[in-house]
Amino acid sequence: MSVGPNSLTCVPPLGQGDEEHRQVLASFLLCQLTEEDLTQNPLFCRLLGSLSQHVDHTGLTLPLRRELEKAEQELQLQRLGWLRSEGLFQALQEMIQEHFVRKYHSSTTAENEEFYETLEQCLLVAQAVRQLDPSPTVGQDQLPFLGLSAQNILDRMPSGQDVQRMKQRLLTALSGHLKKKCFTILTYYQPDWENESDPLKSLKLSRLPEILQSESRKAESLGEKSKESAALLQRHMHCYLSELLGCIQIIQSLILDHRIKAQKELDVKRVEYLDAKCQIVTRKIRLEILELQMDTYTTEKIAAHRRIRNELDGELSAVRAEKRSVESALSSFEILGRDFEALVEQYSRLLQEIDNKSWAVKEFSQHAA
Repeated sequence: MSVGPNSLTCVPPLGQGDEEHRQVLASFLLCQLTEEDLTQNPLFCRLLGSLSQHVDHTGLTLPLRRELEKAEQELQLQRLGWLRSEGLFQALQEMIQEHFVRKYHSSTTAENEEFYETLEQCLLVAQAVRQLDPSPTVGQDQLPFLGLSAQNILDRMPSGQDVQRMKQRLLTALSGHLKKKCFTILTYYQPDWENESDPLKSLKLSRLPEILQSESRKAESLGEKSKESAALLQRHMHCYLSELLGCIQIIQSLILDHRIKAQKELDVKRVEYLDAKCQIVTRKIRLEILELQMDTYTTEKIAAHRRIRNELDGELSAVRAEKRSVESALSSFEILGRDFEALVEQYSRLLQEIDNKSWAVKEFSQHAA
């Protein structure tokens, strides 16, 4: 079911004018509450109404909310301080890395080499001291790492004159590096400003935090409005679904009532249709069989089959007559009994001996010649 902006305006306001219901639903957006729940439980609705005066929309009490906001502010200050120091440290490291990259592409002066070497050494010492400095939550009696103390690391600092010269130049170099990074961020935010002059870029850069902050607030406002619209849409969807379920139930009851009356006629029509369809299919099958027989048995093939059948019938008659004669001879032989069998065996033996003698005479005649 699609819900468009025009259909939302047709929905009656939630609570049907009940201000208490709207207040409870607006105060507890995170809870899956519906107007139907509040209507069915009026005492629970009153309890939530009185409770909404002491808690916010997230469920926290007002004093706890103030303490939480204070803690978040302190955390924000601590985080801001850490981000400042960490950002400064990262910027100095980037300056050193860029110097080493430039050194491989072009020659540098001895003053630059001394400045960046002193800066790198100071950063390494500061980082090592920070790693060796124990946290307040760690016991002071803990053994130092590799037997080193912060003072041992501070002894590796460059000379005071080198550090002083490095500090005199550091502010200018760091300002230029940060200005370059700020211009990069500005052109990333608005690429059309890349070809403008540095004073104009500086002016726009000074207004960039306000622009980003206003856009952030606008995005947060749009996010809140989106959440409220989503909650409102969910409640409207619940109303629509309730109405839709009611309509579906009515339609189902109408369908059941009318289908029982029309079922008999529908069954009769269906049986008649299936019967007619069965007859058509049967006739079609019979037609296919006849067409297949006509294609298979032509006039010439039928005449040839008839001639073959006549010849086979004649041979079958001759075989049957021969069978009858053989059976009659066999029956006459069976009447003679065992004596005839002995004579047959003797006759066979004599025939075999005659054949043997004839073969011997023939062989003898060939060798004698």
